[in-house]
Amino acid sequence: MLVISRQFFDGFHRGQPLSRKDSMEKKNSAEVLINGKIYTISGYESTAYLHKVASYLNEMEEEISQMENYQRLSIDEKQLLKNMNLADAYFKTSDAKELLEQETERKDKEIYGLKHDLIDAKMELEKLQEQIRELENRLHQEQKQKSRLAQSALNRRIVRPEQKL
Repeated sequence: MLVISRQFFDGFHRGQPLSRKDSMEKKNSAEVLINGKIYTISGYESTAYLHKVASYLNEMEEEISQMENYQRLSIDEKQLLKNMNLADAYFKTSDAKELLEQETERKDKEIYGLKHDLIDAKMELEKLQEQIRELENRLHQEQKQKSRLAQSALNRRIVRPEQKL
């Protein structure tokens, strides 16, 4: 969580972030321009991140201020509108994150199943390759036996009764 420091807050700054990280981490501060005012914000995030937050707030302010009748709203109503937009963005992002997590979980399960299918297919392939080798060996042996029998038949001249006459 980020902390805002500004001299004119008159004691509003409590000096404590809403959430603490490991005390070994370095706390960073950055001066940023938000809605035309310079603020010093600090947190355990990088200064680039702190500037990104400020930029987001400026973009949101610019977008909201373009809305019809915005200038007619009271300061409290303007702040409420900003808070509602931030909450809306948060919940939409949170919902999108949830959907992505569910999709990731579904895909992880699908990948797990596909890996098992692949293992089964590899085992079946090995089994079939072994059967092919066995059949090729058998064919080779039978071809050798056939060749020996043919050679043996040539070597033994079989005399047929018609040939004796």
